Amino acid sequence: MLIDRIWYTSRHPLSYLLRPLAWIFAGLGTLRRALFRVGFKQSIRLPVPVIVVGNITAGGTGKTPLTLYLAKQLQLLGYRPGIVSRGYGGKAQQPLCVSGDSDPLICGDEPVLLARSGVPVFVFSDRAAAGQALLSACPDVDVLLCDDGLQHYRLQRDIELCVVDGERGFGNGALIPAGPLREPASRLKKLDAVIVNGQHDSISHPCLFQMSLQPGEFYSPVNAPRHAWQGLRVAAVCGIGNPLRFFNTLRTLGLVFSEHAFADHHAFVAADLPDADIILVTEKDAVKLAVLADVRIWVLPVIAELTPDLACWLGAEIARLKHR
Repeated sequence: MLIDRIWYTSRHPLSYLLRPLAWIFAGLGTLRRALFRVGFKQSIRLPVPVIVVGNITAGGTGKTPLTLYLAKQLQLLGYRPGIVSRGYGGKAQQPLCVSGDSDPLICGDEPVLLARSGVPVFVFSDRAAAGQALLSACPDVDVLLCDDGLQHYRLQRDIELCVVDGERGFGNGALIPAGPLREPASRLKKLDAVIVNGQHDSISHPCLFQMSLQPGEFYSPVNAPRHAWQGLRVAAVCGIGNPLRFFNTLRTLGLVFSEHAFADHHAFVAADLPDADIILVTEKDAVKLAVLADVRIWVLPVIAELTPDLACWLGAEIARLKHR
């Protein structure tokens, strides 16, 4: 894609042409943060600890698998987490409770995937309002995870976690639209912890964690019987922020396939599916493809693994917040 070539090539000429727009974007971002800081724009503090999971680059970095990991680990620590999300691509006009079979066209694909974990999930463009609605509906929730909320300053937060794509890093280091950065890389210094998805030796932070996404077992959403795939035409289809990561994961499993990448959050229709015997997709894309009930579709789940122990660190941070 052209945008990837612009953002992840060090000296692409279009990046330089877009720099004036990036300066305007940076100025507006600085002004917006200042308005929240001085109280001109109102921010909301919720009565439970709020943990924001986000990134400073556009595109996928692995926030959703990390949010699922954190929700599970918090439950193991005895907490009752809830999740709020914008619901990117959805059409919710008010705070909306999401279930595992909700319509992704209404609430977004990632919230549906998050809701399938059994944790309460609410979506709305105003994450503070979503959090208030969640706590009203689920008063036993005692800690809130905000998926992709690092730049949503209306919701006050207690812990900020940033996920960095270890493969792509910060690209050319420029702000949108000249580069992939939503905020300057210096923003990392103000974060509580940085989680690198993959390897990236140039990133340093006092509280740095390494994340790897381990592939699980393929499954069929319609419970189709699995047979040997040798000799069959296999295709990999995805509409995620970094399709190369999905394709590379499949290659590590020894699979040979044709690649079919769509834009992030693509709304799939039957015509998008290639002529193949087996179609491999991500869990995120499977949410939107479920309506097609295509027996050729097989889903590859991924599970986040963290080193050192992020859950232990997070539990200590929450305990500190509750006793301050």
